Amino acid sequence: MNNTPNSIEPIKEKLDDKIKKLNSSRVIKKVTPKGDLSWYVKWISVFLILFATVARSVGTMPQVDMWFGLFGTIGWAWVGYLWHDRALLVLNVVLVTLLVLGLTNYYFGI
Repeated sequence: MNNTPNSIEPIKEKLDDKIKKLNSSRVIKKVTPKGDLSWYVKWISVFLILFATVARSVGTMPQVDMWFGLFGTIGWAWVGYLWHDRALLVLNVVLVTLLVLGLTNYYFGI
């Protein structure tokens, strides 16, 4: 058994220390918050939009999927605002507008 310094395993380092040593643009750390209010709104909104999509795909009443979709996209628009993410904000504000127009058309025929 050879106990040269090269054969001894280095002491385990924290992931952050390893990333700093690599100094590589290929290593990407997650930057979205976890456990704060935006995290909960994000996941509730995901499930609302998924439920809206299921409701639309099985052919239930159109207003059901529009209402769930509306609340889900409002949630995502708010998350986009909190995160200062223009793409999320623009996409979901446009979707909210379209869903409000669809609900207005459904209930009032406008």
